[in-house]
Amino acid sequence: MALGLGDEAPDFEANTTEGPIHFHDWIGDSWAVLFSHPKDFTPVCTTELGYMAQAKPEFDRRNVKIIGLSVDGESDHERWAQDIKETQGTAPNYPIIADADFKVSKLYGMLPASTSGDPLERTPADNQTVRNVFVIGPDKKIKLILIYPMTTGRNFDEVLRVIDSLQLTAKHKVATPVNWKPGEDVIIAGSVSNEEAKETYPDGWESPRPYIRIVPQPK
Repeated sequence: MALGLGDEAPDFEANTTEGPIHFHDWIGDSWAVLFSHPKDFTPVCTTELGYMAQAKPEFDRRNVKIIGLSVDGESDHERWAQDIKETQGTAPNYPIIADADFKVSKLYGMLPASTSGDPLERTPADNQTVRNVFVIGPDKKIKLILIYPMTTGRNFDEVLRVIDSLQLTAKHKVATPVNWKPGEDVIIAGSVSNEEAKETYPDGWESPRPYIRIVPQPK
């Protein structure tokens, strides 16, 4: 069954480039981003892994752990990390799951349950559906799912923007409008009555329509 927003992120144990992990324990009280790759030594993924290494301080600042996954073994991951360092300027500084048995890919619905065999005999095209981004909250629930084609590099700045929105809206009863960036105005959530809103926003709000109530971003 396909995973959806609000579902619990499946727990698992796996070997990574930083040792074995129990996924939910590894997340702990943090947020997490799991981003997957069809195979090691693929060009688009190489650029993505390098960028995420450079962007890690931004994720750290938001209390977000990042973890990669690729359908190959640990030794290939280690060799690939050297290529990433030499071509992108930064080696991965976060764990990468070795999913040579397809366990996690199947658990997260990225490969059919019937997938089997030697991962070394599979091409990137065989694993092209393993191009997902999952944002997971401290409650272990899935907050965002993105799926990209192999030919399009992911926009991880957008993932950071969405995390900013998710963390803000988890704390305050607001929603963020189109193209919102931190510091810009937000919208009072539709679940909040005008009476409740007046308690939080005694100075009122801008309301071009009764169902649109715009306020400054809460601190």
